Amino acid sequence: MRALFVHHNFPAQFCHLAPHLAAQNGNVVIAIGDRIQMAASNRAVPGVELFGYDLPSIDTPSDTAEIRLQRALHRGVAVAAGAKRLARSGFRPDVIFAHPAWGEALFLKDFFPDAKLLLYCENYFRAKGGELGFDPEFQEGEDAVMRYRVVSAALPLTLETADWGLAPTEWQRNCFPQWFRSRIDVVHDGIDTTVFAPRARVAFRLPSGRSLAGGEEIVTFIARSLEPHRGFHTFMRAIPEIQRRRPNAHIVIVGGDGVSYSAALPEGESYRQRMLQELAGGIDLDRVHFCGRVSQSDVLSLLQVSAAHIYLVYPMGLSWSLLEAMSTGCLVVASRTGPMTEVIEHGRNGWLVDFFSSSQVSETVDVALRDAARSTAMREAARRTVVERYDLRSVCLPAQVKVLERLIGSSPIS
Repeated sequence: MRALFVHHNFPAQFCHLAPHLAAQNGNVVIAIGDRIQMAASNRAVPGVELFGYDLPSIDTPSDTAEIRLQRALHRGVAVAAGAKRLARSGFRPDVIFAHPAWGEALFLKDFFPDAKLLLYCENYFRAKGGELGFDPEFQEGEDAVMRYRVVSAALPLTLETADWGLAPTEWQRNCFPQWFRSRIDVVHDGIDTTVFAPRARVAFRLPSGRSLAGGEEIVTFIARSLEPHRGFHTFMRAIPEIQRRRPNAHIVIVGGDGVSYSAALPEGESYRQRMLQELAGGIDLDRVHFCGRVSQSDVLSLLQVSAAHIYLVYPMGLSWSLLEAMSTGCLVVASRTGPMTEVIEHGRNGWLVDFFSSSQVSETVDVALRDAARSTAMREAARRTVVERYDLRSVCLPAQVKVLERLIGSSPIS
């Protein structure tokens, strides 16, 4: 089998499937991505031949909707040029895996009409029911719907050429238009439950040099960026009451001061600074530890010592970090948003709270730390959920391969 993966930040969501296919005898696996982004991530994938494309510079300081659409078209043209060169060299993929959000797959079927185009269906813009307009505290202006439609214009154009799709959750599948939804299978990317597993006698070292160990009252919050999309403001407002109820609790916060999804603040400002100013004098900073961004191994250690893990998010795609936390045996306090109710059964394998209710967060953390017996049972149930439904090797990779086999009419695995 010949497979082509296309993602500007490859391997991204294909980090398990691409090397799995490349490891099979007789398979040829090639990937195309943004040269600069792939170099920055520096993640070599065994058995996969990488080709980078370059984007032309856009001479403007602003990041408007028009610029984003223009960039999507540039990506589509750049990938098409790479596809043309591959075709001239004799490479004809049986299947193309692509993420449709950035325009890279716009023209692929024009150069490889016989290949099956399989899309990773992560998200689709919706004017209602998604992240847009969800949080009244952080509105994006009256023209936000129009801006989002322009930014997302590459998505429906790509869907028209696609043969099939994979969505990680049913909620994400249902974000897509009805006319394409019947061509989407729900299969998660997979969690390595052998890596993300409970472990005794682990310690997490704080920036101050102090170590925290399992058995202590450690409340954790982990996000790529400390921003409204990840409920950072709601969690911060819960801290004073958590500290009042649990005077021995340590709160460990991992994440950068930039933004990944939310609106950027003026240069030199961050949502962390804003929340600290709002709560000045109301929290004991000796028991709140900001760690910035940390390594994946440190994230794992932190999850393994966590007594209560907070996961708040706007209605959007399910991140790996929630399932990784549950697989590690964390007691998760999550917002009742998006696909969370597909994963968490309130009171059995985790707690669900109102995204906007800091009081619910603090009350639930108090219950989680106070009722040790129930918390232990819920931790075990959380791990079972991930092992049984989202395990990489026993569940998700076989399901992905089965979809692929059905799509191309033969087995990609020797």
